[in-house]
Order: sequence, then structure tokens, then C-alpha cells
Amino acid sequence: MARVIVEAAEQLLDQEIKVLDKGFVRLVDYMGSDERIVQAARVSYGSGTKSFRQDKGLINYLMRNQHTSPFEQVNLTFHTKMPIFVARQWVRHRTARLNEISGRYSIMKDEFYVPDLGQMRGQSEDNKQARSDEVIANATEMIAEMEADQRLIYDHYTGMVDQGLAREIARSNLPLSLYTEWYWQIDLHNLFRFLHLRMDGHAQYEIRVYAEAMAKCAKAVSPLAYDAFEEHMLNSVRFSRQECVAMSAIMAGGANPLEGRALAIFEQKLAAMQAIRLPEDDDANLAVGEVSPV
Repeated sequence: MARVIVEAAEQLLDQEIKVLDKGFVRLVDYMGSDERIVQAARVSYGSGTKSFRQDKGLINYLMRNQHTSPFEQVNLTFHTKMPIFVARQWVRHRTARLNEISGRYSIMKDEFYVPDLGQMRGQSEDNKQARSDEVIANATEMIAEMEADQRLIYDHYTGMVDQGLAREIARSNLPLSLYTEWYWQIDLHNLFRFLHLRMDGHAQYEIRVYAEAMAKCAKAVSPLAYDAFEEHMLNSVRFSRQECVAMSAIMAGGANPLEGRALAIFEQKLAAMQAIRLPEDDDANLAVGEVSPV
């Protein structure tokens, strides 16, 4: 099978998608597409033996039933630029291959993340790792302090290098707001897992916007697979065993057996489920109907 060319993906190649104040996501290369996924699933069949509608149904079948290996046939390579603290969250997804700029070999650029005013919010009272919805009163002054600290620390960094200190030790004083860059290659299955977690509303804003930019690239490379991802992962709600029992009791006209924290989580899931809407051009039969795996 010859290399698959996807016109929408070709138009995105080497185009910087701006993220945050100084960052970007750039699709460097891709291998495979929806066609490669269905060919891998129908390994014993020749190209062109199935229709577009059957291909879409098969991809939905694979996603719905978690047959993940055909999605691993598609690979995307990104060049991304992000603050170090974003990179440290990002690198927890260990199923990718990456190569990052080295402060041992290079002088790090004078580029730091400065949050915009709308992101200068207080600590959430009910979530230990998140910010609240309210911008704090002295946000403008704090932004000015951040910028002044960044300038001072960078001046110290370059000054130490100019005085002969090794780059590998001089860099140790640079803050997490410094921008770094890397090449990051991942297969489509594991990219979907990354996007599922990092596009969630509970993910930190600064990494969520990178995930949203990469989602555009994934959709361009494999639009049918991305639609299936939206249908079965991104816009779905997972219920635990206890929650399923509670839902069955409610549907049967009984009382909800959940209480306390378990009840609060269940109600949040119900609210999320009720907020889900189908796109206007959705083909429900292809999304939920059973099809043959070949």
C-alpha cells in the first residue's frame, strides 16, 4: 500500500498554530490516515473493497469496542513550543517519542510565559489543584512582578554564562515559565488518550489549549477516526458499577441509593450527560449501529 496523502493534513504541515503568548503547535509529518486504519483492520482484504459508509461504520465499531491496534497504524509528529511547567505535565504521557531542546548545548531563549489577565484567578476552594473562576484583585500588579522576575533571572543566567559558568549549571536557576521546544511523535490511539485527558474541562488551561491545537491536526489526518473519538470517548460519560445500580433504581422508580460524595459525583456525571448534543450532520446509525468488523 502506497503512502497515504491527506489533503487537509498536507495544508497543515509546517504551519504554526499559535498557542498561549509565545507557544505553538506545528504538524511536522504524519503517516497513515483513516484508510490505513481500515486496511489494518481488514488485513486480508484488498483496497477499495468497501464503501466510505462501511469504512466509517468499521472505524466506529473499532473505537466503540476498544479495538485499538488499527489506530496505532497512524502516527503524527509535532514540533511544539510550550512553558516548561506544561512540558512536565505533558511528558507524563509516556507512550510517545520525544527529543527536547537542550540547555547544555544551547543558550535558552529569553522567552517566558506571562499569563493574560483572565487567567490570574485565585485558588479553588473545592479543588486543590485548580484555580477559581474569579480574577484576583491585584492581578495586574502580579503580572508586572512576574515579568520583572523573569527579566532579572534571565539577566543573571546570561551573566553567569558570560563569566564562564557552564551552560548545564547556569540553566538550573531558570524558572518553569521558560519556554522549551521538542519534537513529539505519537500514534493516533495514544494521541486520543492524551486528548481525552487534556481537553477535559478539569485539565489545566495552559495544557488544554495545546491539546485543542493538536486535535485540529488529528482531525485533519484522520477525520473519520476523530469523529469516532468524539462520539465514543470525548463526548461520552463513564459510570461506575455503583452508579449503574443507582441509575437502574431511579429508572425503575426507586430511590437513589447514593449519598454524600458519591452522590455529588453521580449528579455531576448526569449533568454532563444532559449537556451532550449531537452535531447537526451526525449519522446516528453509523455511530451506534453494529457493523461487521470487516
